[in-house]
Amino acid sequence: MTTSTIPAKQGIQISESARQHLLNLRQSQGQSDLCLRVGVRGGGCSGLSYTMDFETAANIRPDDDVFDYGDFKVVCDPKSLLYLYGLELDYSTALIGGGFQFRNPNATQTCGCGKSFSA
Repeated sequence: MTTSTIPAKQGIQISESARQHLLNLRQSQGQSDLCLRVGVRGGGCSGLSYTMDFETAANIRPDDDVFDYGDFKVVCDPKSLLYLYGLELDYSTALIGGGFQFRNPNATQTCGCGKSFSA
């Protein structure tokens, strides 16, 4: 397992609003040891879809990259990180287009909903 302190524009970035929303979601799950696993899978309108889910720290694999935000960890497998390196995860409360937003510098094309991309 590689633990990283995130310098600007490296690894996987999460905005303060995304971090706060994730902390609230984690608290509603009733478990303080949950981390966020992000990744990609084939599918979606542009070829690749983003994946996000909570999992316990016990499920972190030795080859995973772990990005530590102090009170919250983001985990990514090495294959997904090839497509997600530099990703900025944000959260918006807007009525239209709200929710988690992905800004991926590796995406050459994204779909209209912003949940899938091609690289």
